[in-house]
Amino acid sequence: MRRLLLASVASSTCMFSFSALAAAADGGSTDEQVIVTGTRDPHQTARKSVTPVTVISAKQLQATGQPDLRDALVQLDPSITRPGLTSGNGNMTSTISLRGLTSDQTLILINGKRRHSTSIMTDDTGSPENGTTPVDLGMIPQSSIDHIEILQDGAAALYGSDAIAGVVNIILKKNTKGLELHSVDGGYYAGDGFTTDNTVSWGTKLTDRGYFHLDGEFKHQDHTNRGDIDTRVGQKVNEYFGNPQETKVSLGYNMGYKITDKVEFYSFGSYAHRAAWSFQNYRTSSVLPQVYPHGFSPVSSLDEDDFNVAIGFRGEIFDGWNWDLSTSYGEDHSHFDLNNSVNTTLYDDTGYTPTHFHVMSFSNRQWTTDFGLRKAFDVPLLAGPINFSIGAQYRNDAYNVNPGDSASYYGAGPQGQSGLNQLSFTRASRDVAAGYIGLSTHLLKNWQVDFAGRFEHYTDSGNAETGKVSMRYDVNKYFALRGGISNGFRAPTLAEQYYTSLSTTPTGANGVVAVNSATARALGSKALRPEKTTNFSAGFLLNPIKNMNITVDAYQITVRHRIVEGGVYNGQRAIDALEMGGYQVDSTVTPDSVSVQYFSNGADTRTRGVNVTAGYRTDFGTYGRVNWDVSLNLNETKVLKDYVDSNGNRLLSAQGIGYLTTAFPRNKLIFGASWHKGKWDFAIHEMRWGHTINQLQYVTGANAWSNSVFYQMYNKPKFQTNVLLGYQATERLHVALGANNLFNQYPSRIPKDTSYVGVVPYDTASQQMGFNGGYYYLALNYSL
Repeated sequence: MRRLLLASVASSTCMFSFSALAAAADGGSTDEQVIVTGTRDPHQTARKSVTPVTVISAKQLQATGQPDLRDALVQLDPSITRPGLTSGNGNMTSTISLRGLTSDQTLILINGKRRHSTSIMTDDTGSPENGTTPVDLGMIPQSSIDHIEILQDGAAALYGSDAIAGVVNIILKKNTKGLELHSVDGGYYAGDGFTTDNTVSWGTKLTDRGYFHLDGEFKHQDHTNRGDIDTRVGQKVNEYFGNPQETKVSLGYNMGYKITDKVEFYSFGSYAHRAAWSFQNYRTSSVLPQVYPHGFSPVSSLDEDDFNVAIGFRGEIFDGWNWDLSTSYGEDHSHFDLNNSVNTTLYDDTGYTPTHFHVMSFSNRQWTTDFGLRKAFDVPLLAGPINFSIGAQYRNDAYNVNPGDSASYYGAGPQGQSGLNQLSFTRASRDVAAGYIGLSTHLLKNWQVDFAGRFEHYTDSGNAETGKVSMRYDVNKYFALRGGISNGFRAPTLAEQYYTSLSTTPTGANGVVAVNSATARALGSKALRPEKTTNFSAGFLLNPIKNMNITVDAYQITVRHRIVEGGVYNGQRAIDALEMGGYQVDSTVTPDSVSVQYFSNGADTRTRGVNVTAGYRTDFGTYGRVNWDVSLNLNETKVLKDYVDSNGNRLLSAQGIGYLTTAFPRNKLIFGASWHKGKWDFAIHEMRWGHTINQLQYVTGANAWSNSVFYQMYNKPKFQTNVLLGYQATERLHVALGANNLFNQYPSRIPKDTSYVGVVPYDTASQQMGFNGGYYYLALNYSL
């Protein structure tokens, strides 16, 4: 790699900011490349796009020093945040949030094809991401990525369900020459969390008619521990609060071959295996001294396999008609075990308990088939051709839940997490059929208009009709206006309809029951409805002087019948509901600390925000060149209406409303510069995370475990500094040394009476800066 650029902002494919400037510095320009996201115009370029789309190159991803795609994107785009999970199964997945909405409201595509989601439910009750099953970015080989196009606009009319906050389209490499090796090794200032990520990327020609690209990746990440002293024992023995340990191996390929001059065969796919484990809360020696006389920490472990494959044919039929027929299939299988634990009920009844349990397994399957036609028609009265597209899609979704072994759900289950019992066994599926149509043209030379419409039928959720109108007007070469209006939807996932679980703490338990179960109906549940949305966007592009580019895009996203994990009941009513579902709650727990909930259409929300990007390039001659960049996201969500269950109780508490409205930063700013001279490159960027506010549950005192009285936690704005120094050691080897969060900043600390057994120091619901502190790394890139 000739340049390692620590970009703090990605350009828009209609926006021309840092990534475009960075590309220009290396002899290319991303804003002039043809884009495929948010449009069906085969000639649409970044500079002329009607909607804001961010383009991020593979070099920018590498330059962040982050082996995880999620964490790299967080550093590159101010509208992207990530959940700070530290408990539950979702702690071992890798997801992002876009424009202040949750991760399952962003659609992920690979080469323009819908990617299957994870089978792992995010089941951490203290998080705005609770209940989501989005695409796991960690299972996609980062080495296979050529660039990423991020559409920051609603796009359900183009792509269907989930494209509410936007679309992330990962474009795979097609390189046909050479071998590239990349290695990054780093760790945290605290001395833990050592991470190594090693990738190999190779491409070749298939005669003179095609290409084949192969990628492989190995990643290992050590556990981190940022927990405080456990107040029960007065020692720092509880390792619950930290990143999980993870080892991952992944492979991917991308290929294309022209069978004839007018017909091309293409295919891509990936396979990934993840083995991860995460500590649960420490149990004292009083729990079962006969087995663990000095106490113990249960460990949740995950064994996950994920794969997908897509094949297709595309070409030209006659008279300019282009066609594309493809089918893609993906699965994700996750198996959860619990180690270093005991089932006290089983021991009391039989005098024996295993210390290893298989607690549950999930699988998710998606099979999608697409057929599309496209043609450009010349119309004399218009300034450009009409690009007409029409197509159809069929998709089959399936979700399976398998119970754990009998010891995992006997009685109250093992310490740490109760296994799923036989009543949780699920085989659910649905069919989705869709048709779409699109038109785009130039009404006048400088006036571009796009129309899109889509109809979808879900066998479990009914019909949805969506449409979108976008337009752009170039006033002159210095100034352009753009905007759009659309409606969209998100169908309830199968996991939201059928998921069941019971997690335990040393003194309590939390259960999630299927919304259509007898248990949930007794607690006032109603059948889930699809989310309905309305999106507005408006912005301008300004090029006031040579080498300077500014974009401003405002948006409003209204979500009706938003699906949340609501209907929270605690105390004896929760215990009775869990026992009705076949789960026994340990008699030693504090009743008020036992809760049960289900998924519901809990609220109508409105999100408003603005994205601003600017870039400027300066050439200092013999002193090198500098790319200056700045990007800003302003974001605010309000609850317009909160709903009640069939018992007349509100589905969302003040805490639940806070997760939707104030858990995401009110603003996020990234600014800095990259300098290049000869063999040297240096970058420095500052990230400012705006404040967040959450309603924390009291765990001690008069209001302990209350669902109505909370502590309002104000997380102060935080600054993070990222630096990178690179050197082209040889023609083939580039060496870089960098640091993220150079000055080792941490989030605001929470009060002790909201910290469970004193261990948790930070607000895990806040999607602000991370809690692990400073990270340093060494990156090597060698190409043949």
